[in-house]
Amino acid sequence: MMMMRPQLDYYDMGDDVVAFSSTRQGGCSQGRYAGFNINRYCGDSEDAIRHNRELLCRLLSISADHLLMPHQVHQSKIACVDEALLKLTEEERYQQLDGYDALMTNIADICIGVSTADCIPILLYDPVHHAVCAVHAGWRGTVARIVEASVSAMRDAYASDPADLRAQIGPGISLESFEVGDEVYDAFRAADFDMPTISRRDKKWHIDLPECNRQQLIASGICEDAIRQSGICTYQHSDRYFSARRLGVCSGRIFSGIMLRSTSKE
Repeated sequence: MMMMRPQLDYYDMGDDVVAFSSTRQGGCSQGRYAGFNINRYCGDSEDAIRHNRELLCRLLSISADHLLMPHQVHQSKIACVDEALLKLTEEERYQQLDGYDALMTNIADICIGVSTADCIPILLYDPVHHAVCAVHAGWRGTVARIVEASVSAMRDAYASDPADLRAQIGPGISLESFEVGDEVYDAFRAADFDMPTISRRDKKWHIDLPECNRQQLIASGICEDAIRQSGICTYQHSDRYFSARRLGVCSGRIFSGIMLRSTSKE
């Protein structure tokens, strides 16, 4: 099996943190999973996933059990990665993280992340209390305000002040490409979003998921100038980023991860 170093898009969120989104380049997956995919829930081969995980862990200089992602279900539950969870076996950790769409931790050298292919990944970093969070916001999670819930969870768990947080919105589907049915538009409207600023009508409704999540970050108390966006539409750039709308559900996923650096690695 030919394996190539994964190519990551890194984000500058601070000296004490590593933050990135994976691309399709590198890795050893084949077909619509090519080439770098570590999501075990989308139909890729277990061997390819294992090898791709090894490549990423080698690049991050961490052990395989320090790379964590949940089995996402498009809801708004947030899991805390603590010492107790890290003591579980690999399969026990998979079971423990089933049903969550965001992870947070204050433990160094643990890479937490979420998996997307048109949905919006958001990474949060608290440089004061040294804590991080990775959020998966599809349209359902966005309607359920998972970003606001994640900021609140960090405040409860780590005493994070939203005014101190830094946020990165990663690659996801754009307003131009995210055409939706009336039922999706109605779900956003019923959730009391400012519809003129996050939607437009062509032949069908279009929703701006990155902007909707940006507004939630601001509403949560994060400073506007502390929020950065990749500006990348996965649907329009499916040659470099996975897009379920372009490639089908049985295709690879982007991994957006964040990891606190330990003192020894600074």
